[in-house]
Amino acid sequence: MDYVLEIKNVTKRFGDFTAVDSVSFDVEDGGFFSILGGSGCGKTTLLRMIAGFEIETEGDLLIRGESMKGIPPEKRAVNIVFQNLALFPMMNVEKNVAFGLQRQKLPKPEVETRVKEMLERVGLVGFEKKNVNDLSGGQRQRVAIARSLVLRPSILLLDEPLGALDRKLREHMKIELKVLQKEIGTTFIYITHDQSEALVMSDKVAVMNEGRFEQLDTPKNLYKHPATSFVAGFVGENNEFDVSGYADGELKTQNGCRLIKQGLDFQPQKLFMRPEAFILNPSEGLSDIQLIDMRIKAILFDGSNTKISAIIKESNDDVLISLPQNAEFEALKEGDDLKVGIHRDDIKCFRR
Repeated sequence: MDYVLEIKNVTKRFGDFTAVDSVSFDVEDGGFFSILGGSGCGKTTLLRMIAGFEIETEGDLLIRGESMKGIPPEKRAVNIVFQNLALFPMMNVEKNVAFGLQRQKLPKPEVETRVKEMLERVGLVGFEKKNVNDLSGGQRQRVAIARSLVLRPSILLLDEPLGALDRKLREHMKIELKVLQKEIGTTFIYITHDQSEALVMSDKVAVMNEGRFEQLDTPKNLYKHPATSFVAGFVGENNEFDVSGYADGELKTQNGCRLIKQGLDFQPQKLFMRPEAFILNPSEGLSDIQLIDMRIKAILFDGSNTKISAIIKESNDDVLISLPQNAEFEALKEGDDLKVGIHRDDIKCFRR
């Protein structure tokens, strides 16, 4: 398999603090790879080591099979797009994109040709003479990406580039970035704390916590088969419960809710159930469905994402349930009793 980037047991320490702790992974050429994690988890430090702005304390990283030890940032086949974009406000779009090529002292005809081709690829034909301050947030985003990609890097690093955009534009740009990456074929390594961005755009996602990768997988596997309780709680919405005991195939939550879960070979401490995994008014007698009696506390209307806030009657545990978008359940209201089912495979258990 052809890897554009190989990270081998990389550690970064700042004094006594370990920001990145013996991380290893490979990125396929032409892929979209995201590193997902909260503030302070080490993801930006890892990105800066790939770019060459930080030097690893231990380990090695290779770009196209070549070790980057001693190679400064300007000599690496890498470019970076920051959250603030760092465009030149005194320049128009064309000059912003051409800047790096001109610094390389390429012939003027080649610069003009490459800039024109790149603006076509990012959908900015006709904007060449516009000042970047006159563009929308999404258009400025594309200028920043074009300015990086015109240099033909092996890897484009993106450090939370959508963080400053409003929600609607961010949703639009997620789609644009995914399509753009597929069309251009450059390897993207994307840093984000937003799990929706990572899941929507990426081929592979690494979930990072306290300097280490908790899980590296496809977006679908991260969501459906989390490897740790941290991943289960961080990726997507979840109902989390502390487990007080497990015996004879029966789980008991801290507040006393009992759930059947056969076949566990360990004593779980946490269990998770996703809001959309619950089935309202399930058919009786299904052996693989756990039935739970609940009472509705509130209907949380949010269009297609409407939820039910409920309590488990047996234990008073709070639960969030995704409401199916059909007329059958429109009459539900606060205080109603509700029979809810969940497939036993959708009860995810972890040691800690």
